[in-house]
Amino acid sequence: MTQHRIAELTAPEVAARLAAGACAILPMGSLETHGPQAPMGDYLLAESIAARIAARAAAAGADALVLPPIPFGGEDFFSFVPGGVVLTPATLQAVIEEVCDNLVRTGTRRILIINGHAGSIAPADAATRALRRKHGLRIPTLHLWRAAGVLHAELGGAPASFGHGGDPVWSVALHLRPDLCRPELAREKQPVPPILGVPVADFGTLKVEGVAFSVPMEVEEVAPGGVACADSRPGTAGHGARITDRIVLAGAAMVAHIKEHS
Repeated sequence: MTQHRIAELTAPEVAARLAAGACAILPMGSLETHGPQAPMGDYLLAESIAARIAARAAAAGADALVLPPIPFGGEDFFSFVPGGVVLTPATLQAVIEEVCDNLVRTGTRRILIINGHAGSIAPADAATRALRRKHGLRIPTLHLWRAAGVLHAELGGAPASFGHGGDPVWSVALHLRPDLCRPELAREKQPVPPILGVPVADFGTLKVEGVAFSVPMEVEEVAPGGVACADSRPGTAGHGARITDRIVLAGAAMVAHIKEHS
């Protein structure tokens, strides 16, 4: 079986494949709470999906190599999670740019980013805009959970399990890393006290008279124990497999487009 993880290959092998036009895939994620039942490192899921994308693309004639993941997400609601690590948006943007600068400097211009954290969307998009201005290349980014969130309902996911601490992350984790999951700990959301005397509408949002206001919040104020969905228990490995298959199909197709047009 062809190996796609750069860290597990020798330098001459990597150099030869990149010189021949292989696409470099950069997975990103976070180290935070995903509820009491799921592993903290969703970057593990992004890396696994990236490897599957590379394998599927290679089977169709478009070689791809997977970089080690960036494991720390952009700072948002998870600054005070014990054991969690977040990066400021400016720092994360700089890390993404420097990773890609290294690739470009050594001759690689085919790059795909697989981002597995909502708080990293803005830094990743800012980095790819800066890289386009600097190097004149377009780097596509797949914002993994935003895309998977759309697929959740389309593929028959339970409405109650949709949201942080539940699906789609939970079902994908059950599919890709069941060894790290504790389904017996999945549970319903606990009550959330009001902020400024107003019920919490969503992460960082209060609604007054039907109008949304952004208010700084931390995860425990919005999702006690990391659970913001109504009930994470309906998530299943089968549902995660269906989501993963669709994401991998799309990712491999993007690698083919990058190969043809870069």
